[in-house]
Amino acid sequence: MTHILVPYHLDEYVPDLEVPIAPDTAVTVELPDGDPWYRMAHLYDSVAGAVADAVQRGARPAVSSGDCTTSLGAMTGLQRAGLDPAIVWFDGHGDVQTLETTTSGYLGGMPLRILVGYRPELIADPLGLRAVAEERVTLVDARDLDPPETEYLARAAIRRRVVDDLSTDSLPDGPLYLHLDFDVVDSEELPGLVFPVSGGPGLTAVTEAVRRVIATGRVVAFGMGCTWHPGHGAAGRVRPLVEAALAAWR
Repeated sequence: MTHILVPYHLDEYVPDLEVPIAPDTAVTVELPDGDPWYRMAHLYDSVAGAVADAVQRGARPAVSSGDCTTSLGAMTGLQRAGLDPAIVWFDGHGDVQTLETTTSGYLGGMPLRILVGYRPELIADPLGLRAVAEERVTLVDARDLDPPETEYLARAAIRRRVVDDLSTDSLPDGPLYLHLDFDVVDSEELPGLVFPVSGGPGLTAVTEAVRRVIATGRVVAFGMGCTWHPGHGAAGRVRPLVEAALAAWR
């Protein structure tokens, strides 16, 4: 396993990003002027290169960043390395907004929708990222949805599960990209989250569910959204979860 740190939130460099385990390497680049999509494409091209290099060296990449959009670079890298993984996506949110449906305009609410093929001209085409079929995605938890997200997921082929009911039977076939946004954890247990969501699973339940996914032996990369403000101790709180998951992955 190699741990790749991407200390960014979208296209903003976050030098004090707190992560639960020490990185083996970090991806930092001088971003060009332009709109956020252009800047993120530049960043994620470098992320994809780091992920592809790790896979080609026989290592399994774990990627930590300050948001979930970095998954676009991680998936691109896996595809560049010749893999075609399905997705298991743990998140307190759906991440299936679009530019047409979002009320906040927050681009970090769209990565899963982009991964399944939404408006590839925005960033997927520049990266060379191929869409993942909806039926090859399992969305875990996602208890905080806007009405357009609820409507989309009701008609989409994306599988939905809650943390406690996640079993190997509910996972897509083939290699898996495992994505964990730590805001899937109940905000009462995890302080300092940027977008806290109450009423969710605790750290123990999330740990066990992640370990069940890893126990399949099919996880080829592990993405972690460290979506918290610094100084609240969140990284330390989730460290046992990550260490347990990575121990099972080795």
